[in-house]
Amino acid sequence: MLLKRNPREIPSMNLLECLTQQKIAAKLAPTDADVRVKKLKALRRQIERYQDVFADAVSDDFGGRPHFESRLVEVIGTLWVLDHASRNVKRWMQPERRAPQALFAGPNSLKVTYQPKGVIGVIAPWNMPFYLSLGPLVAALAAGNRVMIKLPEETPKSNAVIKTLITEIFHSDEVAVFGEELTNPAEFTALEFDHIIFTGSARVGRLVMEAAAKNLVPVTLELGGKSPAIVAEDYSTSDAALRIVHGKAAMSGQICVSPDYALVQTDRIPEFVLAAQSAFSRLFPDGAEGRPEYCSIVNDRQVSRIKGLLDDAREKGASVTLCAPWREGNRIPLHIVTGITPDMRLANEEVFGPILPVVGYESLDAAIEYVGKKPHPLALYLFTKKDVIAKKVIDETRSGGVTVNDWGWHVVNSSVPFGGVGHSGFGSYHGIEGFKELSNPRPIFKRALAFPTQLMYPPLNIGLRGIFQRAWMKIYSKNPDAGLGGTPYGQKRKIQND
Repeated sequence: MLLKRNPREIPSMNLLECLTQQKIAAKLAPTDADVRVKKLKALRRQIERYQDVFADAVSDDFGGRPHFESRLVEVIGTLWVLDHASRNVKRWMQPERRAPQALFAGPNSLKVTYQPKGVIGVIAPWNMPFYLSLGPLVAALAAGNRVMIKLPEETPKSNAVIKTLITEIFHSDEVAVFGEELTNPAEFTALEFDHIIFTGSARVGRLVMEAAAKNLVPVTLELGGKSPAIVAEDYSTSDAALRIVHGKAAMSGQICVSPDYALVQTDRIPEFVLAAQSAFSRLFPDGAEGRPEYCSIVNDRQVSRIKGLLDDAREKGASVTLCAPWREGNRIPLHIVTGITPDMRLANEEVFGPILPVVGYESLDAAIEYVGKKPHPLALYLFTKKDVIAKKVIDETRSGGVTVNDWGWHVVNSSVPFGGVGHSGFGSYHGIEGFKELSNPRPIFKRALAFPTQLMYPPLNIGLRGIFQRAWMKIYSKNPDAGLGGTPYGQKRKIQND
């Protein structure tokens, strides 16, 4: 039931009560296409209404985040996903006709229907609380599910906007939102959901998966990782540097698909570093400190982590190039780090901030090998003009997604799945894949009343029925190897007495 009411009038509810109500409602309420589209359109209107309020709120949570980035990445990104689902959900819901096995062909029918799973738990991270809560919500609503959302503790003002946006139009037995008020967030993952979508670190992802396993709850994990940007020898150094730097500077690198490190031919590294410095100055001519057009690091803990990565690299012999003046504060300009060695934290940990490690390679095969030795990343970026190089890199690497000659744009195309592989996660949402991820594919076989499946019943190998059974076995299982022994079909097995 879609509502329009003051969220302050809604009584508080504990997690278990909410889950119980949603499970009951999921069994009773209709989930036809018109109802789903109506919910999605209502959500779109709310996102339009609250976009300015959210941009202010998330900027306050971060201590400064550009409104343009918040609208482009979080608001418009969510609307693209939502609009695609609204346009296509009726088609996605149509039963898929499948061809029966030859034995069952003819008047029989076979199809797959997609049934809502039930109640979906969504756990959103602090870096994009809007997009990474409402994006999965769209997929869940399109699939006809109820949803409970857990928002991050780090973004209380954003959480308040999202809660208001949701509670004005959805009853708590449809969509419920919880945030920093949960003193023990582990209670959320311990619930018996029908599916959980988690976005965050691999460390927390393991804990979520462990908790879900106790209730046999399936999970979708989007975990990030070290997404490489390979600059092939044929590509312009300056253009590649501009696009990679933009990926690092957007939200100060606090994006799960931000380029984590660059792989550049060793003899081109000095040229690349100069080009990257120039690119940052071009994007932010007034630097980063105190500039509202440059995103702040979300909190002091994350600033300390970023400083620790730089200190570790310096102590182990790396060279650090600063792209703009910086003394202190949470607006940290891009740092380019060269001389990376395998023992550095920057070589092993996801950066998730405004640091760009640059790793040299001698051949394309060596670059591919370097990527292949690390856990599969969420994204891979390749800069080349040659299709043969693109094909080689794509064929010989594994990642959640790929963008060629830029960064991140495969994610915002809402008709394709978004997700990781291996250590960067598994499962996906967006597009029809998100709809199927949160649906139960239900095969339905209907026997025509005159179709004689009883020909496969006992007694076996007798009369006309036996002739049919032996012929059918011969057609499908072909010829066994008599040299291996065993009793030929239709003959009685000889039992030897001891």
